[in-house]
Amino acid sequence: MSIVEPLLLTTTQILTFEQDQQLTNASGFFFENGTRLFLVTSRHVMFDEPSQHFPDRIEIELHTNSDNMAESVQFSIPLYQGENSLWRQAKDTAGEIDVAVIEIERQALPERAVYKPFTASHLPKSDREIEIGSSLLVVGYPLGFHDSLHNIPVVRHGILASSFGLRFQGEGFFLTDARTHRGISGAPVVMCTSQHQASLEDLQCLLLGIHSARLDLGTRDIELDEVLGLNCSWYADILLTLTS
Repeated sequence: MSIVEPLLLTTTQILTFEQDQQLTNASGFFFENGTRLFLVTSRHVMFDEPSQHFPDRIEIELHTNSDNMAESVQFSIPLYQGENSLWRQAKDTAGEIDVAVIEIERQALPERAVYKPFTASHLPKSDREIEIGSSLLVVGYPLGFHDSLHNIPVVRHGILASSFGLRFQGEGFFLTDARTHRGISGAPVVMCTSQHQASLEDLQCLLLGIHSARLDLGTRDIELDEVLGLNCSWYADILLTLTS
């Protein structure tokens, strides 16, 4: 059997389409609530009025052989049934949350599909203190880049850049300091809880958030000032609401 860390099997590349025309690529991950399975990504991957991004379906890549990670298939997911959208999104007192989930019908998946979903057990407990500057990982497909032979994502390293548990400037996200690119929207932001996993079946990490976008200042002088290098990550506990 191929030795692949479980974390790399949580995440899949998302391709967006309008009919047969490919539009963009992004990242997403699997989340399981009870017996139900969902794909999680940024809401702007599904629908984004400012950029006039209106796909009608997405495709994800699924491994089909745990002994050979090079074997995979594209799996198409419609975004609409008639005129009704099939994904779920949420709002809070500050406005829209840039997170969306869409349910995946398990019986429609390939019989030998290989993936690793996060669950509620991977969300941090309310009494868990996560310190500023904690080391984080962002798992995804920056600019679409990945191990295209074995069809697995890459991991970027970052740190927690704002107080975890506080809504930064009143919004439902926290900040990370990490190098990110287009295509990594919707990636899981995790903190490893063990450097040496007990077995390859264990997913020993905390799911802290969903990467959304880079944060920039409108007052930044683009000729004199470098980009901040900070990113918005929406708190992952919204997934309990969206998948309930």
